[in-house]
Amino acid sequence: MITAIAAVSESWGIGKNNDLLFSIPEDKKFFRRTTLNHTVVMGRKTLQSLPNGKPFKDRENIVLSRDKSFCCEGAKICGSIEEVLKMIDKDEEAFVVGGGEVYKAMLPYCGRAVITKVAADPESDVFFPDLDGDESWELSERSEEQDFEGLKYKFCTYINKKTR
Repeated sequence: MITAIAAVSESWGIGKNNDLLFSIPEDKKFFRRTTLNHTVVMGRKTLQSLPNGKPFKDRENIVLSRDKSFCCEGAKICGSIEEVLKMIDKDEEAFVVGGGEVYKAMLPYCGRAVITKVAADPESDVFFPDLDGDESWELSERSEEQDFEGLKYKFCTYINKKTR
């Protein structure tokens, strides 16, 4: 199964100036724990925004890029969604980790989305598709509200009704 994972603002913003909107320690731990030893799919800009522009450790990293000359040690580069889908092991869970264009392109192939919804709405220039406004998706689980330095958030799981 392919799962999208992201932290979003109230308006489904995920980033600004190629950086994340939120740095919540518990969300970072959740992301690491959830994606560890799995395949992660991301765009080139997302990869380059990671510390030192290096792929995630202990995960198979697939990078979607239109730049045919782009290469990165420790990552497999794909030029199309079709190529990405061929690389994902159907018996394993893979995670789409960003950015905005990759989420939009991969979401129809995702059976699940694990979203950290943050009760704040800072200015954003990149957005995750609004699953609450999409009839194809339904909220299946929601954690209790949590707090980090006054920032309220919940872990939510959405199911894609079209892939059931």
